[in-house]
Amino acid sequence: MNTQAAGSAHTPEATPLERFYAVIPAGGVGTRLWPLSRAAAPKFLHDLTNSGSTLLRATYDRLEPLAHERILMVTGEAHKEAVCRQLPEVKDTDLVLESEPKDSAAAIGLAAAILYQRDPEIIMGSFAADQVISPDTAFQAAVREAIYTAATGKIVTIGIKPTHPSTGFGYIRTGEPLAVDGAPSAHAVVEFVEKPSLAVAEEYLASGQYNWNAGMFVAPVALLLKHFSANEPELYAGLVKIAQAWDTPERDVVMAAIWPSLPKIAIDYAVAEPAADAGDVAVIPGTFSWDDVGDFAAIGRLNSASEVDDVTVLGEGARVFTESASGIVVSDTKRVIALIGIQDVVIVDTPDALLVTTTAHAQRVKAAVDHLKAKGETDVL
Repeated sequence: MNTQAAGSAHTPEATPLERFYAVIPAGGVGTRLWPLSRAAAPKFLHDLTNSGSTLLRATYDRLEPLAHERILMVTGEAHKEAVCRQLPEVKDTDLVLESEPKDSAAAIGLAAAILYQRDPEIIMGSFAADQVISPDTAFQAAVREAIYTAATGKIVTIGIKPTHPSTGFGYIRTGEPLAVDGAPSAHAVVEFVEKPSLAVAEEYLASGQYNWNAGMFVAPVALLLKHFSANEPELYAGLVKIAQAWDTPERDVVMAAIWPSLPKIAIDYAVAEPAADAGDVAVIPGTFSWDDVGDFAAIGRLNSASEVDDVTVLGEGARVFTESASGIVVSDTKRVIALIGIQDVVIVDTPDALLVTTTAHAQRVKAAVDHLKAKGETDVL
């Protein structure tokens, strides 16, 4: 069976940049952005920055100058139509659809296994579809360094220089500098650490040795799969079987038979942490601004330029009146919303659900989603 995709073979002389393929995993509902973000319309399909571009479209456009259309999309079957509408240039062969979500290891691992079948020399980069990054030029410079570093036989993560002692992100402990041509800022990774307490986060910030883990990985597909094989043999075996059938007429049958039974695990646990322990991980510290748009407070931060008084308003044709008020309003209706004498409020108005909270409690929106799910109110999720 010839699994070589047309035009994807690389000569042995191919440069690391010519071997690069970008992968965009577009999953996750973004429950802290309910009721704007839902299972049928997750946050990556929305324009949350008033830029005229959805998060997904912006991610693709940021990667295109590096990948030149060598971009693989991994998303849920339910989002196929919306993703194809936003990214008409993605080829069918580069659209990987999950019948059900299986966490990041299965999604990224399948992409790696498919690309390996097509060309074992590929260096892939995985970049989530729902992050806000600027400027693009600084991001692209960091990815180029990551590609050159990956070519030396490393799994490379792009770390984010912390701007405050966040307890919401995992951290990467940076080790010695690495001597890599084309990657002057490459460092070894000592370890990945879980989300810390505030006191520990303050220590990390003061030490200057830690970066936020933004979940961006660049690595030779062969090295990624080697770690999958060593650490998650059951998952690895299933992914390889699916990948071997991917560019054949057997794809749908094999996917339907294997995917539902694959174990759920995050890429950090399956690959990144054990690979760091083995000395196989490097980091490029990113100097660009980065936000994972984790809640409505983040949307307020990202849209400060569009303020009316001290209220950030999002939504086409939103009808909002404010007096002595601050906060954020996201409106998906034509209802008039009047805010008077209220501070740091978050109002999200959709045709079938209304959220009222404060920026300080924005992280707790997930609890409402969990409660609605437990009560069987899935029509609004």
